[in-house]
Amino acid sequence: MRLIFVDSAHYVAALSIDDDLHAHALAVAAELSGDASVQFITTDAVLVEVLAFYSRFGPQARGRTADMMSRVLEDPRVTVVPQTPALFDAGLDLYRRRPDKSYSMCDCMSMVVCAERGITDVLSADHDFEQEGLTLLL
Repeated sequence: MRLIFVDSAHYVAALSIDDDLHAHALAVAAELSGDASVQFITTDAVLVEVLAFYSRFGPQARGRTADMMSRVLEDPRVTVVPQTPALFDAGLDLYRRRPDKSYSMCDCMSMVVCAERGITDVLSADHDFEQEGLTLLL
């Protein structure tokens, strides 16, 4: 089984036809979805980040975003890792140990999940993940 972490940058690009990575995000996701050995991992913090991002774009964008998040939550090939006190603490520890980086707390928790699960591929265009040795798929 191939585990792929899905970051908020992918969901944002997939939702917005105006995003420079929109077509690429959809194409890569379709290709990966066609591979039965792929399992997608994300966190509820990533989902919250996407919902927060689109909250300022009005009712239509909010509705599309909420619909996408519902599909993500219902997809049997997507595991949504909940934020626990232990994950928060581990993310905060990474955040603290990287004062020279611009990693968000959400990214730090995502990086912890990747490390704990042996994930090396991230469906994202966020170069912060590369700085932690992960491979970007967008």
